[in-house]
Amino acid sequence: MPTLRALECLVAVLDAGSITDAAVVLHMSQPALSHQLAALEREIGAPLLERLPRGVRATTIGRAVEADARAALDAVTRMVGAGRAAARGEAGRIRLACAESLTVSLLAPVLRAWRRRAPHIEVLVAEATSADALAHAVESGQADLAVGPQPTRWTGASAAIGLEEVVAVLPADHPLSRHDRLAFDDLRDQPIVHYHRDNGLSGWLDSEAARHGVTLTAIMRTRQAATAAQLAAAGLGIALVPTTALGTAVPADLKHFEPALTRELLCLLGAPTDPLVRRFAADLTARGVPVHPSIRAKLG
Repeated sequence: MPTLRALECLVAVLDAGSITDAAVVLHMSQPALSHQLAALEREIGAPLLERLPRGVRATTIGRAVEADARAALDAVTRMVGAGRAAARGEAGRIRLACAESLTVSLLAPVLRAWRRRAPHIEVLVAEATSADALAHAVESGQADLAVGPQPTRWTGASAAIGLEEVVAVLPADHPLSRHDRLAFDDLRDQPIVHYHRDNGLSGWLDSEAARHGVTLTAIMRTRQAATAAQLAAAGLGIALVPTTALGTAVPADLKHFEPALTRELLCLLGAPTDPLVRRFAADLTARGVPVHPSIRAKLG
């Protein structure tokens, strides 16, 4: 297989019309350049240059391979440039997996900043409803970085974003609205707008309730946390919803739990040494877990 150095020597000689001049351009000795050309001619099996009394010119075979030789060198130049730009965080592609409830509140502001700072970086986003699905996306090589709660099993690198609080969304004038804060025991026998079992919130909330000796009574199930909040606001039951999934104007009563019901959000890093992955994770962790001011004011 011809080396790039040999192709570079061939093109330089064709441009200069002289082995002596090409050697000066490439900062190498004439014997070394001639050795590269001889190796290339042996690989192809025919002479590429015709030696003239003053200089050289391409043979018919040399002219036949010249365009591809130049294209190969141009491709390498583009490849090196793209790699350097990616290393500087100015170009490349990053594949993200994100918990559905976090795409708008946590991921979108960071993506917006990246779009302004590095418009040539291609970003692919896939959403999932469970932490284990996010972990699988990274482990299987489908995603470079995932954003979500702690999965059941994860042995790779991670970065902590912060704690996400889960609050109770109550219908207007619900009897529990008189409470400053709620406990799981307050939810005993209450109708709960719960989550489909393929949503990681379902199992996690059931486990948290069981730790307090309570079984949640699901009267309906939805895959979306934002939908659960709206169904609760419509009077269909109580929903337990991450604050990150609440819109800016939830027409219902919101209550903290005592003690606070929280779960840690993480960046799962598939390639922790990759410059783009490191920079994106750093921006996410610097932003932390956002809570919209209107939600904060409603919770008190």
